[in-house]
Amino acid sequence: MKKIFDGIAWLFEEILFLPYSILRELELNSWVLANVVNWIFLFIGFSAMIYWVLQLNLFDKKGEENKDTTAHSFL
Repeated sequence: MKKIFDGIAWLFEEILFLPYSILRELELNSWVLANVVNWIFLFIGFSAMIYWVLQLNLFDKKGEENKDTTAHSFL
């Protein structure tokens, strides 16, 4: 039974966490390259927020948004 858990530990430590080990070693040389994944997620989040705000403005200008207090059942 101990060999099974040692095998699972080896799988996670040596194979599945390999990208994180590479990023950890890369951080010593270049902080920007080590955080490239964070920059990508930040860009995706900002672009989604900008798209959402533009769509809200578009619906507001068209008058399609129902602003009546009875529009939602919880109100």
